[in-house]
Amino acid sequence: MEEIKVGLLGFGTIGAGVVKLLKQNSALLTEKTGTRISLKAIVDLDITTDRGVDTEGITLTRNADDVLTDPEISVVIELIGGYEPARSFALKAIAHGKHLVTANKALLAVHGEEIYAAAKENGVEVLFEAAVGGGIPVLSAIKGNMAGNRFSTVLGIVNGTCNYILTRMTQEGADFAEVLKSAQEMGYAEADPTFDIEGVDTAHKLCLLLSLCFGTRIDLKDVYSEGITSITSEDVDFAETFGYRIKLLAIGKMDGGKIEARVHPTMIPIDYPLADVHGVFNAVRLTGDFVGPVMFYGRGAGMEATASAVVGDIVDLSRSMCAGVTRRCAPLGYLDGSVTTLPIKPMGEIVSKYYIRFQALDRPGVLARIAGALGARGISIASMLQSARSAADEVPIVIMTHEAREDDMRKALAEIDTFEVIRARSTFIRIEDNLE
Repeated sequence: MEEIKVGLLGFGTIGAGVVKLLKQNSALLTEKTGTRISLKAIVDLDITTDRGVDTEGITLTRNADDVLTDPEISVVIELIGGYEPARSFALKAIAHGKHLVTANKALLAVHGEEIYAAAKENGVEVLFEAAVGGGIPVLSAIKGNMAGNRFSTVLGIVNGTCNYILTRMTQEGADFAEVLKSAQEMGYAEADPTFDIEGVDTAHKLCLLLSLCFGTRIDLKDVYSEGITSITSEDVDFAETFGYRIKLLAIGKMDGGKIEARVHPTMIPIDYPLADVHGVFNAVRLTGDFVGPVMFYGRGAGMEATASAVVGDIVDLSRSMCAGVTRRCAPLGYLDGSVTTLPIKPMGEIVSKYYIRFQALDRPGVLARIAGALGARGISIASMLQSARSAADEVPIVIMTHEAREDDMRKALAEIDTFEVIRARSTFIRIEDNLE
């Protein structure tokens, strides 16, 4: 094929990066694919603002049909984000026989099954490397080089906003609200950061990782999701005292035929590689039965890193098209008929160690009452720390537990929070010591 024409939906930061890469490395891409990849049209509601990239020879339009129904365009890049109109545009592009490349993890986490089915029916491909980890090539590695492995765990720091906030809280002792405001001013956090700081964005990405690793359909509502808004600088300091760092972790584990699918702040040992992932960087760690543990690390967001992954998918498609082949690999790396629906382990059945912080009046017998409530639920204490009394006659009490069931822990804390000596609702963070 002498030329493959591409259409772009969405001309924001990532879209501008894609245009820049396709223009700047055009000759290199031809050397690697044997064809010229040309961007024919860009669709965006705002086509007048200068994005700082060269758009000469590219049609700029507000009409999505100029891309979706153009018979010359064979690949559509969807960078709109969100659920709609991204879903409708994706399905229309597929119905017109166009391959789809997207960075939209929310779209695939919620509507992936519908989109994959449409792609199969129309004989086209759906590629989404940029949806998880920005420029980190983890999804293609799961589907490709590591395809011979049965995976047991997948763990990830896959939200740069949260990792940036927790990094600064750790390094500077700053409060959450202060760092969030700074992150928004620097462009690391959205004006409305809810999806990031409440763990929703991470849950979207975990859905995709679980589907690729375990060949299963994942319903977003079945993924336990908890954000970082309750984490204080005090918790960060106590974690360091005990030899841990706090990260917002996406956790997927195969456990007796059930999948653990959870997103929450997690204490991990300071000497563990994931603990050294700082700032807006991302990392994903996989464990396969033959390859063992493998960790992918790099820039998880940003114009150029994400554009790199998007164009990588276009290159993959171009090679297949030049060879006269399509659908070399189904979207999830499993044959369509092999994808199953594995049960999700209820969060109450999860077994973990815990960090618990209480704010209590400094009175005789307080520790005994707390220990008694935990012991009555079969929860044993591994270590304990009590700080100096404050001016309000209160003390923070920190307890590290041995392994316990989540349901037992929640019931014990609900009882403890009713004690008259407890001045604020207790805080607890799960600890992951064994991340194999």
